[in-house]
Amino acid sequence: MLVGFMGRFDHTVDDKGRVAVPAKFRSRFAEGLVVTRGLERCLFVYTAADWGALAEKIAKLPLTHADARNFSRFLFSGAADAELDRQGRIIVPAYLRDYARIQSDVVIIGANTRLEIWARDAWDQTIAKVEEEGEFIAENLTALGI
Repeated sequence: MLVGFMGRFDHTVDDKGRVAVPAKFRSRFAEGLVVTRGLERCLFVYTAADWGALAEKIAKLPLTHADARNFSRFLFSGAADAELDRQGRIIVPAYLRDYARIQSDVVIIGANTRLEIWARDAWDQTIAKVEEEGEFIAENLTALGI
């Protein structure tokens, strides 16, 4: 069984828009990766295989459903293929850095099926809220079978 992505890693984005992928995950991106807009103004990073699986699921959503169309637009219009360079970095396009409000300091987190790249201040605010509301969030997840 393949363990999902997990952990927190602090990095910086250089002046060319490059950010290092945590070393422990680099081999999982050997076939390439896709970086796209995520929810809550972060970026989602998928392996090529996981991106393909997600794309198949989205393609099966009904075209007649406005939320399905809009989510597809949101995810795919923001997506960019990327490859790791020799130092294990990817180039994050400027439009994605702008979307996520990334200037320099970033936090990369493992989120099971993907990595997320956050501007450090945005991550600090988000995780503080999650920690504060953890009990309430956990109670609401029972409706999802967790």
